[in-house]
Amino acid sequence: MKNIFRIDKVLIVASVLLVLGFVIRLGADYYKYQNTINSTPFYVFIIGRSIVFLLPSIICFSAAKYVKKLNHIK
Repeated sequence: MKNIFRIDKVLIVASVLLVLGFVIRLGADYYKYQNTINSTPFYVFIIGRSIVFLLPSIICFSAAKYVKKLNHIK
């Protein structure tokens, strides 16, 4: 029985954690958001958080799929 470190599983877990972080942080932004204080609309916060969290999540997920495909070729 081999004990192999699977980088593709680590990347998928990182991707899921980034999505969860996006949901939690966006919920915190929504809770703190007030129309009278903020001059920017809430969708600006959504775009900003998606760049910070969802873009790296997509990159991690696609890298995991690539590594998994690469390991099955060998």
